[in-house]
Amino acid sequence: MDLRKGFHEPAEKPRKFYKAVTVIEVEGGWQVQLDSRNLRTPKAQLMVLPTRAIAELVAEEWAAQTDVIEMATMHATRLANTAIETIGGSRDGVADQIADYAGSDLVCYFAEEPAALLTRQQAAWEPVLARAEAEEGLRFERCSGIVHREQPGETLTKVRELALSLDDFALAGLAFGVPLFGSAVLAIGVLRGWLGGQEAYDLSRIDEVFQEATWGIDEEAAERTARLGVEARMLDRWFRALAN
Repeated sequence: MDLRKGFHEPAEKPRKFYKAVTVIEVEGGWQVQLDSRNLRTPKAQLMVLPTRAIAELVAEEWAAQTDVIEMATMHATRLANTAIETIGGSRDGVADQIADYAGSDLVCYFAEEPAALLTRQQAAWEPVLARAEAEEGLRFERCSGIVHREQPGETLTKVRELALSLDDFALAGLAFGVPLFGSAVLAIGVLRGWLGGQEAYDLSRIDEVFQEATWGIDEEAAERTARLGVEARMLDRWFRALAN
């Protein structure tokens, strides 16, 4: 389940229909209210959020809307919707997909050449891989080039178990981060606080940045990079808000 795919803005964006956005404490958590009306998911479930900080993150997105509601910019709201409506009924499948990403993790595939790129990759990725092994017991095989190398079964099992140990809101965030970075290791790093969201995104783009230095950056690529950077920084805030 790639939580970054499958979302489409409606053909006609809804107009903003509220003035005040507030956060209130309720039984079981926190709710966002729009003009004293409780915010609901697209399937009309009450959006009860686990921490005040998460509720404030969602409220911030609704308060930032102007004439029309731009759901494509409301990443925390969409993650909350997914956590409430989807994750609980598909936890095993989500954990399997996260483990699949770990089986061909970006940060395990080092360049054969040029040497300058390999040096950058090693300096950036090896400390994260070492921390994943030291703190999570995740031992990854490194390889050169693009030929697939099998990862230890024990490692993939531990990644799956780690995913299943999370509550629905943290699991939604991890499942969002893994395809964003192309790496379960980097997403786990943000989850655990080893890396900031922007830092993890920068680590995922080492190859791209190296190529851009040679060939330049086109406008479309720059726009995509900026957009995904926003998502990466939001994910960092999401995990930190869950912890508060």
